[in-house]
Amino acid sequence: MIRENMTTETTSEKLDFKRILPVLVIVLVDLMGLSIIIPLLPLYAARFGSSPIVIGILQATYPMMQFLGAPILGRLSDRFGRKPILIASQIGTFAGFILLGFANSLWLLFLSRIIDGLSGANISTAQAAITDSTNEKTRTQGLGLVGAAFGVGFVLGPIIAFIVLAASGQNYQLVAFTAAFFSLTSILLTTFWFRETLTEGVDPSAARKRPFSFGVIKQALGRPAIGFLLVIMFFYQIAFGGYEQLFSLFTLTRLGMDARDTSGLFVLAGLFIIVVQGGLIGKWSKQKGDRWLVLMGVSTLAIGLIGTGLTPAIPVPWYDKVKVLDSLAGQGALRVAIQTIDINLPDAAARGWFGIIWLLIASFPAALGGGVLHPAINSLITKSSEKSEVGGMLGVSTSVYSLANAIAPLFYGTLFQWFGGPVPFLVGGVILAVLWFFAPRVVKV
Repeated sequence: MIRENMTTETTSEKLDFKRILPVLVIVLVDLMGLSIIIPLLPLYAARFGSSPIVIGILQATYPMMQFLGAPILGRLSDRFGRKPILIASQIGTFAGFILLGFANSLWLLFLSRIIDGLSGANISTAQAAITDSTNEKTRTQGLGLVGAAFGVGFVLGPIIAFIVLAASGQNYQLVAFTAAFFSLTSILLTTFWFRETLTEGVDPSAARKRPFSFGVIKQALGRPAIGFLLVIMFFYQIAFGGYEQLFSLFTLTRLGMDARDTSGLFVLAGLFIIVVQGGLIGKWSKQKGDRWLVLMGVSTLAIGLIGTGLTPAIPVPWYDKVKVLDSLAGQGALRVAIQTIDINLPDAAARGWFGIIWLLIASFPAALGGGVLHPAINSLITKSSEKSEVGGMLGVSTSVYSLANAIAPLFYGTLFQWFGGPVPFLVGGVILAVLWFFAPRVVKV
């Protein structure tokens, strides 16, 4: 009897990888489609004469619509099951990509992102499915693997976009249709491979709850065990989202790095996050607990952002101002006159290795914190929620995350414009340092 109990306990501590594999593959395919489009959107909008402000609004449209749509679909997944809501969400994403491929005006670009954003509960519903398929001992590892699939998708997506553009002669429409192909693949995988994970039926109280109201977010924020976690989620993504979106502009103006150089750093950081979320986070969660992960993530991300802001203004040794300007001007019919590019590039006389080495060192704690926080926070949220409200709470979490994603480029961009490149990173780091100071007193799970 004792041996049987020990076997059951040991088994419960092991993640059932077979059960969650369909979810991980679906997330990977979904994110490949999304990340194919993200680098292309500014150029797509520029084709229709958009100003930088309009391009920024376009980039914020998807997360803002997701902020509105994710809690509704998350709550509906508690009521009707994960599978039908996941399929409905993926169909909306597919429709958005198809519309993007046929877009011949700016308003159609906006409409495509609105449709995709409102139906963008793919990730929160997948997280709810992972929660259904794990226990408290394996949940953080499962959610970490979702984050790893997320990271792999974001690494592979831009590579696929580059290949499609090179093979098609810069055909933006074909890139959009390629993203639609991945979205259609995810629909088929969900329909024929994914098995419903909400197997114990619907709690009657969940069926009586309203699908969504802004009061849901207010109620979640008012719950001591969940509210502060949502606050951490919001400010973490303000800081880290702005870091991701303005990093290339910072490296350009601070170190003279062009898009090719910076993309190499992104791939390196992405691979590091994959290692953390795919392997280390599960081990750390079991050994240290999710509370430790959250505190460690906030502190390391704060250190990484402040370190990034303090990067010395020393251009990389291979920096050539003329070549950088030439790469910024573009090629072919979309090329602009170099004289019209209004950007402050560093002085080539100060070239050296110190700046890039400093930035690389600062990037690792930033990537570590950014890699562990999202799954660790969501794991704590699910452990503080009733089973009947897990999907809804993860929907609220995704909503808060999306709102931060919409605000981040505007917040960082304003600080960057008014006070210079280092300031937004320093401000983001200070915000997280303040959160780290209060977190041990509030996060008790």
